[in-house]
Amino acid sequence: MERDPEQGLYIISIAADLADVHPQTLRMYERRGLLRPSRTAKNRRCYSDDDIERLRHIQELTQQEGLNLSGVRKVLEMEDQLEQLRLQVSELQREMNRVRDSMIEDINNMKKRFALSKIHPTGLTRKR
Repeated sequence: MERDPEQGLYIISIAADLADVHPQTLRMYERRGLLRPSRTAKNRRCYSDDDIERLRHIQELTQQEGLNLSGVRKVLEMEDQLEQLRLQVSELQREMNRVRDSMIEDINNMKKRFALSKIHPTGLTRKR
């Protein structure tokens, strides 16, 4: 059975180790709105595989690309928007394909009905 990558699995110390950052960095990222870990019933942070990937991405943007946290926030927002747009385009493509297939089926049915209406019961075509 596959694990849900959005399911919180890791406590803060484990998540920090996995992302190679200090736990305080995770708290700061959360305060800045860059990360939103789920919470347990006792209000403890619980990080998912997706959160760990996001942490690594934030580290890449700050360390390799030289962005400050405001820049990182903008990049993450744009990436999130882009992903939403991709999902919308995919959904529209599926809907467009469904409508096209339905139209093709309707056209084929009309062709059959038209062809049948031109045939006389004796098998000869009607004169017009």
